[in-house]
Amino acid sequence: MIPAYANFGGKIHGGILLSLMDKVAYAAASKHAGTYCVTVSVDGVNFLQPVEVGELVSLLASVNYVGRTSLLVGIKVIAEDVRSGSVKHTNTCYFTMVAKDDDGRPSQVPGLLLETPDDTRRFLEAIKRREFKEQYRQEFDNARSILAVEEQQHLLEKERCRLGY
Repeated sequence: MIPAYANFGGKIHGGILLSLMDKVAYAAASKHAGTYCVTVSVDGVNFLQPVEVGELVSLLASVNYVGRTSLLVGIKVIAEDVRSGSVKHTNTCYFTMVAKDDDGRPSQVPGLLLETPDDTRRFLEAIKRREFKEQYRQEFDNARSILAVEEQQHLLEKERCRLGY
């Protein structure tokens, strides 16, 4: 990681890492699908530890799940300080990608061969992740649709905000 990638705090900017992760997710997805793939969503982007200028960064990708036209790619980011030899896990996140045909329409992807118990675990975790994501989306949409702002303003009393209207 070079100094030009650093943020004002002197650490590698999260946007740089996200850009690298997106490129790696594209490479993994398109290699499996055999066609162009686009990013649909990114889940679980947690910056566990900062990446320092001068560290070597490795991005490990695996296609964890495939649907009919979508793929879930897991990305693990590792940073290594070459001077000390210390290695740290800095990020793990999940990119949902969709394969596209030459006309830009979703394209069916090949099934996934699960070669190890870890492959099977990742696939099953992806199914659960998808279920939880859908459940959260439904619950949040339901809560938002019945939220009466006037009736819920008491929730703001202990928060660090104030109404300006």
